[in-house]
Amino acid sequence: MTAPAYNTVAWFQVCTDNPGAARGFYGGLFGWEFTESDTGYELISHPGAEAPSGGMVRVPDAGKNSATFLVVVQDVAAACARAEQLGGKILVPPTTAPSGLVFADLLDPSGNHFGIYSPPPSP
Repeated sequence: MTAPAYNTVAWFQVCTDNPGAARGFYGGLFGWEFTESDTGYELISHPGAEAPSGGMVRVPDAGKNSATFLVVVQDVAAACARAEQLGGKILVPPTTAPSGLVFADLLDPSGNHFGIYSPPPSP
């Protein structure tokens, strides 16, 4: 499997207060398949995919429902700094997950929420 090119949309996340309804809707509309993990985060794949391309997480109420795209970047901190220079806002500063994946959540100047990440270092 090849890694996605930097600065491209490489992941998406659905946040929903009703995962069953979301599975039914997106599964019925696009044929997406859902695989639960030990953490409660569900991985989303499309038929024939080599690997998942998105995830779904339960949120406490409908006011938090959203769908967000994530762009893979080489350097999350540098991308955050550039986003601020261009009028964006940082919602969640660069954060490193236990796996080594680094991510941040941002707003563009129009108020659209999106995420950026860099994958964990290769073993």
